[in-house]
Amino acid sequence: MKAGQLNRTTHPTLGRIRKNWGLYLLLLPAVVLVLLFSYVPMYGILIAFKDYSPALGIMDSPWAGLKYFEKFFNSYQFSSTITNTLVISLYSVATFPIPIMLALMVNQMRQNGFKRFFQTVTYMPHFISTVVMVGLMLILFSPGSGLIGNIFRLFGAQAPNLMGSAGLFSSVYVWSDVWQHTGWDSIIYIAALSAVSPSLYEAATMDGASRWQKIRFIDIPMLMPTVVTLLILRIGSLLGVGFEKVYLMQNSLNITSSEVISTYVYKIGMLSSQYSFSSAINLFNTVINFALLILVNQISKKYSENSLW
Repeated sequence: MKAGQLNRTTHPTLGRIRKNWGLYLLLLPAVVLVLLFSYVPMYGILIAFKDYSPALGIMDSPWAGLKYFEKFFNSYQFSSTITNTLVISLYSVATFPIPIMLALMVNQMRQNGFKRFFQTVTYMPHFISTVVMVGLMLILFSPGSGLIGNIFRLFGAQAPNLMGSAGLFSSVYVWSDVWQHTGWDSIIYIAALSAVSPSLYEAATMDGASRWQKIRFIDIPMLMPTVVTLLILRIGSLLGVGFEKVYLMQNSLNITSSEVISTYVYKIGMLSSQYSFSSAINLFNTVINFALLILVNQISKKYSENSLW
């Protein structure tokens, strides 16, 4: 009886695999890459709990327990790196609605030619590399020879050093990110709006609904599942401020507000060769992000019908 039940439960699965073997074959490289680069290296987490020595290897290095976690918590860099990371992350989360508003605006455009042109223009900055982007910012924001500096001189004023100001670092980082990625981030919302049935708009028009009422009562409710999912993922990486752009924008004038967890881990681990210490900091960062992801997902599940699982 158990063998028969096993056959009945496994046979349909095997049949689907045989029937769609080509699709599973296409999926195989992605699965292999995830295993090799995401799961196999996980044993390296042990470095955070050991006095790691490259000569001894991970397994033969002596245990250190929570020594490096305590070292980070008691260091003078703990509060500053956490604060800087949270400031930039929360600032970025505050700009989360901008791609949604752009998608709603694009969805209301009726001239297809202008609509395609507008979308292309807003998408293009996304394909600028981080190095080129920061280079453009250094040139444009230079108070001496940049575009901003020349504009200020036309009015007889001294241009602010935007790239060298600690107080303005988070604003420059976030709003340059908004300019570069808003168009690209809006694609998923535009795709969600394209799935809305035209009959809903027709019924709303017959009922005398204005354009704003259609947005409020049709577009926004249809977007909410997508919005909630992406917001959960965004908050789940709250302490995961990107390394490349922050590191390239750093200088001696703004270092007090630009030193975030990712750049500090790089300097401690790669430049100072304190592998165990940097691994402990990075593991702490990952655990906090994972806990936030679980918490926000549970809150979303409790108060709405949308969640990741």
